[in-house]
Amino acid sequence: MEEKIRVMVAKPGLDGHDRGAKVVATAFRDAGFEVIYTGLHQTPEMIVDAAIQEDVDILSISVLSGAHMTIFPRLLALLKERGAEEIHVIGGGIIPREDARQLIAQGVGAIFGPGTPTGEAVAYIRDWHAGRKTG
Repeated sequence: MEEKIRVMVAKPGLDGHDRGAKVVATAFRDAGFEVIYTGLHQTPEMIVDAAIQEDVDILSISVLSGAHMTIFPRLLALLKERGAEEIHVIGGGIIPREDARQLIAQGVGAIFGPGTPTGEAVAYIRDWHAGRKTG
């Protein structure tokens, strides 16, 4: 029996736009992943606590508010502080390319911008998970 990839989709901060996060969560579910959706208005602490409690492999963050350069580093720091660095963080939303490059350099696995086919995120997660198992 194949191990299910567990993905948490989260919406941090005051950003109330969740249509994209719900589309992504549905695509992940349809791809066979186990999906947990946190809902709106989550703090980084709430997100990390839930990710640890749910024993997720991937934490997928949707940010449309412009606070990505604060939120992602805070999430990474909290995961490190709580000994959960094995949880792989990816994200999407309105994130300029230069900011995405900086976030990836800080430890975010990938950033998927507007218009990215959901299949790209699914393929990325599958590739990451396969690589984790082999190496």
